[in-house]
Amino acid sequence: MVPEQLPAWLQRYTEKISSLGVFGGRHANHVLINEYQPGQGIMPHEDGPLYYPRVSTISLGSHTLLDLYRPFRSALGPEAEEEEQKGPQTEQQRHLSSLLLERRSLLVLAGTAYTRLLHGIRPVTADTLTGPVANLPSCPSAQPGATLPRGTRVSLTVRHVPQVLQTGLLLGK
Repeated sequence: MVPEQLPAWLQRYTEKISSLGVFGGRHANHVLINEYQPGQGIMPHEDGPLYYPRVSTISLGSHTLLDLYRPFRSALGPEAEEEEQKGPQTEQQRHLSSLLLERRSLLVLAGTAYTRLLHGIRPVTADTLTGPVANLPSCPSAQPGATLPRGTRVSLTVRHVPQVLQTGLLLGK
């Protein structure tokens, strides 16, 4: 990662998130901006070890459902991998739960949800709030069983990256 100055409007958000202690006293220094149209998603993935083991996401525009999945392979060793191979392997079978990310919400993904599970967004044009939606009781605008049409969503994924290149090294100074 090569450090760059964030625009002032974005710096304001990273400072607010950092002031909440989200990154353990460290400051956010990385923002990924993505736009999702209705019907677009992102396949189940993990963010990996490059980032501090926690990620925050601000959802702007539309809501979405973030799905959490068991991984295909386990980092717990060969015995656990053998057990997992006997277990669920399709995306639907590996699905554990969903989180409703309301518009103008902040999600902080940490702990086991960050280090051991995959997260993704299904490519659909509407979300029906059935099945395990873990945070549904704390979402006042959503009712169980409701169908929410998706609009355009912009996500600001804000992270702390522990290791960044020093500009002097990059430029040969």
